Amino acid sequence: MTKHSSGPSNDALKKLVSQSLQSQTQREAGYREKSLKLYSWVCGRCAREFNWGDLTELTVHHRDHNHDNNLADGSN
Repeated sequence: MTKHSSGPSNDALKKLVSQSLQSQTQREAGYREKSLKLYSWVCGRCAREFNWGDLTELTVHHRDHNHDNNLADGSN
Protein backbone atom coordinates (compact mmCIF):
# COMPACT_ATOMS: atom_id res chain seq x y z
CA MET A 1 0.00 0.00 0.00
CA THR A 2 1.14 3.51 -0.72
CA LYS A 3 0.62 6.46 1.53
CA HIS A 4 -1.14 9.45 0.05
CA SER A 5 -0.23 12.88 1.31
CA SER A 6 -3.28 14.97 2.13
CA GLY A 7 -1.42 18.09 3.28
CA PRO A 8 1.26 20.43 2.02
CA SER A 9 4.82 19.21 1.69
CA ASN A 10 7.46 19.90 4.31
CA ASP A 11 9.19 22.39 2.00
CA ALA A 12 5.94 24.29 1.47
CA LEU A 13 5.42 24.53 5.24
CA LYS A 14 8.97 25.79 5.77
CA LYS A 15 8.43 28.43 3.09
CA LEU A 16 5.12 29.51 4.65
CA VAL A 17 6.66 29.83 8.12
CA SER A 18 9.58 31.80 6.71
CA GLN A 19 7.24 34.21 4.91
CA SER A 20 5.16 34.61 8.05
CA LEU A 21 8.21 35.47 10.16
CA GLN A 22 9.41 38.01 7.58
CA SER A 23 5.99 39.61 7.50
CA GLN A 24 5.91 39.85 11.29
CA THR A 25 9.36 41.47 11.33
CA GLN A 26 8.25 44.05 8.77
CA ARG A 27 5.10 44.87 10.76
CA GLU A 28 7.07 45.30 13.98
CA ALA A 29 9.40 47.74 12.23
CA GLY A 30 6.47 50.00 11.28
CA TYR A 31 5.48 53.24 12.98
CA ARG A 32 2.17 51.92 14.30
CA GLU A 33 3.70 48.95 16.07
CA LYS A 34 6.45 51.03 17.63
CA SER A 35 3.89 53.52 18.87
CA LEU A 36 1.62 50.81 20.28
CA LYS A 37 4.57 49.48 22.30
CA LEU A 38 5.25 52.93 23.76
CA TYR A 39 1.76 54.15 24.60
CA SER A 40 -1.31 52.69 26.25
CA TRP A 41 -4.08 51.28 24.09
CA VAL A 42 -6.62 53.99 24.93
CA CYS A 43 -8.52 56.25 22.51
CA GLY A 44 -7.54 59.89 22.92
CA ARG A 45 -11.08 61.08 22.12
CA CYS A 46 -13.43 58.79 24.02
CA ALA A 47 -11.01 57.10 26.46
CA ARG A 48 -12.10 53.63 25.30
CA GLU A 49 -9.59 50.98 26.30
CA PHE A 50 -8.59 48.40 23.71
CA ASN A 51 -7.34 44.86 24.16
CA TRP A 52 -5.50 42.47 21.86
CA GLY A 53 -8.73 41.28 20.20
CA ASP A 54 -9.95 44.70 19.05
CA LEU A 55 -6.66 46.53 18.69
CA THR A 56 -7.13 46.82 14.91
CA GLU A 57 -9.90 49.34 15.61
CA LEU A 58 -7.47 51.74 17.32
CA THR A 59 -5.99 54.32 14.97
CA VAL A 60 -2.52 55.72 15.63
CA HIS A 61 -2.10 59.39 14.78
CA HIS A 62 1.00 61.58 14.59
CA ARG A 63 1.17 64.17 17.34
CA ASP A 64 2.28 66.91 14.95
CA HIS A 65 -0.01 65.63 12.12
CA ASN A 66 3.04 65.27 9.85
CA HIS A 67 2.99 61.80 8.34
CA ASP A 68 6.56 62.22 7.10
CA ASN A 69 7.88 62.83 10.62
CA ASN A 70 8.37 59.22 11.69
CA LEU A 71 10.95 59.15 14.43
CA ALA A 72 12.85 55.89 14.79
CA ASP A 73 11.54 55.33 18.31
CA GLY A 74 7.88 55.87 17.30
CA SER A 75 7.39 58.77 19.72
CA ASN A 76 5.66 61.16 17.31
